[in-house]
Amino acid sequence: RHGAELAVQECQHQFHSRQWNCSTLQGLQVFGKVAIQGTRESAFIHAISAAGIAFAVTRACSRGELERCGCDRKIRGASPEGFQWSGCSDNLSYGIAFSQAFVDNPERSRGVSSSQALMNLHNNEAGRKALLAHMKVECKCHGVSGSCEVRTCWRVMPPFRKVGNVLKEKFEGATEVYPKRVGSRKLLVPKSSRFKPHTAHDLVYLLASPDFCDRNPRHGIFGTSGRQCNQT
Repeated sequence: RHGAELAVQECQHQFHSRQWNCSTLQGLQVFGKVAIQGTRESAFIHAISAAGIAFAVTRACSRGELERCGCDRKIRGASPEGFQWSGCSDNLSYGIAFSQAFVDNPERSRGVSSSQALMNLHNNEAGRKALLAHMKVECKCHGVSGSCEVRTCWRVMPPFRKVGNVLKEKFEGATEVYPKRVGSRKLLVPKSSRFKPHTAHDLVYLLASPDFCDRNPRHGIFGTSGRQCNQT
């Protein structure tokens, strides 16, 4: 629940000045309305939600709030840079595994031959990779009078705002894709050969976004207000 709330808050922060400002995410209906399924907005929702759940679970592990996990104790010993790994490293591998099981399961139950499921699974993983790729090292100095004779360090997650900023950039450069049968597998490939192939870190979408200027409550589009809206 905390992860879902975090995702909604971050989404609404990132899009507060856009035609679509995450207003379709009422309450904790994290994955929005049918109107935006398959669009780049949907891609962002899935990515930020998967990241939010991994982030919240990992943070709870480090704080000792969950019985099944704690700090990451696998990182031990001296580093090539000369410091000692110690302290409470964030157990992001546990948070990511939880997110994969919890967030990806509904998509897998639809069958990965579904283009929508392939898109959602890709974007879920891109969200988690944005979190993993921006882990950082924090250190503490030990020694007489604050000298740094010995440094102990641990790995921590980035602030969630950093993850939101990264995924917003990915949203702006998202790749439009279509399903293509390659051997026995269905893959998502770029719709235009002019675009570079997307990586596992990029967001992908299947459908153009609807017009968010005009109110359409049936599809969860509330329209804009306060100024003239131009779809372009």
